[in-house]
Order: sequence, then structure tokens, then C-alpha cells
Amino acid sequence: MIIAIDGTASSGKGTLARRIAEHYGLPHLDTGLLYRAVGQRMLDFGLDLSERANAIDIARAFAPSWLEDRRLRSAEAGTAASRIAIIPEVRTALRDFQVLFSRRPGGAVLDGRDIGTVIAPHAEAKIWVDAAPEVRAERRWRELNGNGDPISQAEVLAALIARDERDAPNMIRASDALLLDTSKLDIDATVRAALDLVESRRPA
Repeated sequence: MIIAIDGTASSGKGTLARRIAEHYGLPHLDTGLLYRAVGQRMLDFGLDLSERANAIDIARAFAPSWLEDRRLRSAEAGTAASRIAIIPEVRTALRDFQVLFSRRPGGAVLDGRDIGTVIAPHAEAKIWVDAAPEVRAERRWRELNGNGDPISQAEVLAALIARDERDAPNMIRASDALLLDTSKLDIDATVRAALDLVESRRPA
């Protein structure tokens, strides 16, 4: 069974995907980390994030070991990711890795932006996760502060809104994706609701 979880930034889709993967005993891939890894490499090399050629070259050289970098969860890596993820050639370069992951024997759980439309359009279960911008900003702010990243909630909200605008071209809900609004749900309630949605699409 392939489970595709798409949605907006900080809507809770990453945590949800991990919990669902644990529940079903399936491998999980946070596809956003691939773009964060490429963006972080550019930052490490002192490269301008607006230089498309450099971003494309690094994406084409992507190595799975890059995903082990703990800095990928930082606000800086997130901003870098959203800036290079809009480059079509970067998305193409990272697509094969994601597609191969989705075709693992037994299935997989993938979360990101275009899983249900581009990476695994054949997924049996597709969920679109969303929440109000203010709710998402507060969640992200708590996460960043918990990791020692000193940033105000207002700054997080502004960055989130800007990111939504950049991500818009790749935030297309699949026609057969089920909507899950997590604005008023804690993680346990979100997981229960998501499992119900998955089971409703699970092959008999």
C-alpha cells in the first residue's frame, strides 16, 4: 500500500506521516528533506540561492547521506528549500529518488507537496493536510524555539505566508485526495482521523 500525504508547510503532515508509517510498518520518506538538503549544501558552499545552475548541479549530485544532517530542520534550511524547490530542473533531478522509494515492495508512506499528483499518482490512499496559517505558524514557532532557534512568532507567520506563495505552483491537491484539516486537532486526534481516511481507501 502506498500512502501519499501532501499539504501545506507546518500543517503536521510530517509527524502524521511518521505515525502512519509506524502504524502500518511501512518505510517513510519526508520528501521536503531532499530540498532542504540541497538548499543546505548551497548555504554551506556559500552559493547564492538564486543561482539556478548551481542549485541544479547540486540536486543532480544528491546523495541519501545528506538527509542525515540535523540542520535540515532549521528555519534557514526551510527557507532555502522553498527557494530552490520552485526550479523545475531541481524537482526533476530529485524525482527519481522519490519515485523509486514509493515503489518499494510492500508499500511506503511519503509526505510532501506533489506526492499524490507527480511522485505516486497511483497511491491507494491520498490525504491533503492543511490548517489555518496562524495555527501552522504557532506550531512551527514552538518547534523552532524548542530547537534553540530564537525567532518570533510574527516572523514565523510572515515567513510561512511567503513560503505558501512560493510553494503555490507545487501545492496542487490531487482530485482523489481526502482533506484533513488539523487546525483544531492535536496529533493523536489527527492520527486517528488520518487512519480512518486511509482505511476507507485501503484495498480489501
